[in-house]
Amino acid sequence: MAWNDPQWGNKDNSGPPDLDELWQRLNQRLNGMFGGKGGGKGGGESGPSEPGAAPSPRLVGLLIGVAFLVWIATGFYIVDAGSRGVEQRFGQYTVTTGPGAHLRMPWPIEAHRVVNVESVRTIEVGYRGKSKNLQESLMLTDDENIVDLQFAVQYNLKSAEDFVFINRYENVIDGDDVVRQAAETAMREVVGKSKMDFVLNVGRTEIAARAKQLMQEVLDRYKTGINISQITLQNVQAPEQVLAAFEDVQKANQDRDRLKNEAQAYANDVVPRARGQAARLMEEAEGYKQKVIANAEGEAARFAQVLAEYQKAPAVTRQRLYLDTMQQVLNSSSKVIVDQKGNGSLLYLPLDKLQQIATQPYASAPDALRQPSTSAAPAGGPATLGGGRELLGRERGDRP
Repeated sequence: MAWNDPQWGNKDNSGPPDLDELWQRLNQRLNGMFGGKGGGKGGGESGPSEPGAAPSPRLVGLLIGVAFLVWIATGFYIVDAGSRGVEQRFGQYTVTTGPGAHLRMPWPIEAHRVVNVESVRTIEVGYRGKSKNLQESLMLTDDENIVDLQFAVQYNLKSAEDFVFINRYENVIDGDDVVRQAAETAMREVVGKSKMDFVLNVGRTEIAARAKQLMQEVLDRYKTGINISQITLQNVQAPEQVLAAFEDVQKANQDRDRLKNEAQAYANDVVPRARGQAARLMEEAEGYKQKVIANAEGEAARFAQVLAEYQKAPAVTRQRLYLDTMQQVLNSSSKVIVDQKGNGSLLYLPLDKLQQIATQPYASAPDALRQPSTSAAPAGGPATLGGGRELLGRERGDRP
């Protein structure tokens, strides 16, 4: 450089050196390095070349070679893992390269662009950070109400070449802009076909799924090479001006659902028990029916058998039927035998007491019944039980 010249300031002219002189000195040094000779006055002595002398051809060739190598080196590029390289020749797509080192023709013949196809990218619709974008978030529902809907879209790339050439369409800035416009369009269509209560309360998952499907169809139709992985609804509410009224409506809907659930729980408890009782009564009635039918059939069969026997021996059969009937009647009733052929005196018999005594065990009988048979009888009565038996025998003997 001029300020590194050891003779700087020793010249009569205190101004900067001439550019021609600097160029001459540079050529002289380069010629000395590569074996060139300057055009001096002496025969073979080297000296300063004349002002304006042309550079050596060898130097020019060397500079051109270096420039060519540098130009060729600009065609070398490396593609990282998870990325793809898209090469273009005069702006026309040629090939897509994978991870590794690659070499192409230098610019302006060929160019390349490295695109990451595995990373998940996220865009926000309806908000940016903590600030709202009402122009994107306010949407009209099918019942002509307005909702404030904010959501995020996550996407990656499935075709690097389509994504690189996405700006072939007019008014397209980049991939994020395409995804944001497609997401807003798809979400407005889905919300526009849904009721407001569905959007605010129970339809968030379904709305996100439908918007994702519609958005993917739009992006595939335009061959953008973008794959939508997920749509997440961040905030869905009514506009701030009517938010308090809608909160009251939501609370009323929640109370309605709670009461319906309680009533359904009560019905689930009562109805099965009522059905069980009805089924039990039906089974009991069916059992009683079968019992009555079986008894009737048995009685009919027995009557047919008795009739056959009666036709063979009527008198014997009548006597047997009479005895069986009396046996059944007397087995189920209390019996008191009174002798009507006595002396005509009416004796008072406490029949109810006698029945109680008959039903009690012998150990609990009255003392009078536990006395031995040799005990004396009261005055005016029979002396012994044997005399009583004799009197009874005489009375029986008097009967015709």
